[in-house]
Amino acid sequence: MKKKVLTSIILSTVLTFGALTGCGSNGAADSANDASSTEAAEAESTEEAAEAESTEEATEAESTEEATEAESTEEATDAEGTEEAAGEIVAPADGDNKITVGATPVPHAEILDNIVKEVLAKNGWELETVVFNDYVLPNTSLEEGELDANYFQTLGYMNQQNEDAGLHLTAVAGVHIEPMGIYSEKYTSLEELPDGASIGIPNDPDNAERGIDLLVQKGLLTSKGDYGTDDNYTEDTLSKDTEANPHGYVITPLEAASLPLSLPDLDAATINGNYALEAGLPESHPALDIEEFDDETTLKRTNFLVVKDGSQDSDKIKALVAALQSDEVKAYIEETYKGAVISSFTDAQ
Repeated sequence: MKKKVLTSIILSTVLTFGALTGCGSNGAADSANDASSTEAAEAESTEEAAEAESTEEATEAESTEEATEAESTEEATDAEGTEEAAGEIVAPADGDNKITVGATPVPHAEILDNIVKEVLAKNGWELETVVFNDYVLPNTSLEEGELDANYFQTLGYMNQQNEDAGLHLTAVAGVHIEPMGIYSEKYTSLEELPDGASIGIPNDPDNAERGIDLLVQKGLLTSKGDYGTDDNYTEDTLSKDTEANPHGYVITPLEAASLPLSLPDLDAATINGNYALEAGLPESHPALDIEEFDDETTLKRTNFLVVKDGSQDSDKIKALVAALQSDEVKAYIEETYKGAVISSFTDAQ
């Protein structure tokens, strides 16, 4: 009996040990499997991270490249804009670099020969100035192709010539105005003019009214009365009109060209810019004051560079416009003509 019980105990022990040994083997395998899975997951994560980093680096590189391209484009645009702003148009190295311009002597030809020629030469252009002593030939010569441009006239005169003579001319750039000024050999300021002073004005209707308007503009007259609107209201009437002329200035009409010669016999005179220049007044007796202009009168009084229609977009004309409207020309006009000529760099309208 004891023998059977002992056998049963041994058998149970063997079976239990076998069962425990079997459970131990499955747990080890599962642990191994779990370890392998973890390593695979870590490897996959590392690979994904590497791919992400690579993608991010590629994106950054692409962004950097785009930024560099954008910066290069911007720099190129800025450089181009600077060049255009400077107005520098270089003459062709092996082409036609000669620009021929017709002009009247003072101040047009002086401005062209004394400063514009120098400005153009910096960019390889050669300027030839053809001087005219009348106002007809410069336009007919331009129409016939003998000139590249001319420089002497206002828009009003050009438009009238186009209409009367059947010309095809167009203005491309305003350069200067020859303002009417108040000149005196006896006084150095308007405030010094005494009551009853004699003041000369041009005797042609347009310039006479212009002269009186100048006296009103500068406060010598309070108004021009009915001058220009009533044929019976003359310069003598204005001289005696105490309301319009409280200082009793004696308004004396004379031939416009003779006013500089008559200046010693007058206390002052309103003189057109061209006649003042020809008489050398800016150097000897600078203007006490000059006309002021609003937009309308500026356009009306400006002297323009004019070309034959169709040539305004050529490199020659663009270079000439840039030179005429340069800082060098402005400085030359101010220093040379002392108010008898003023720059008026306007666009043709």
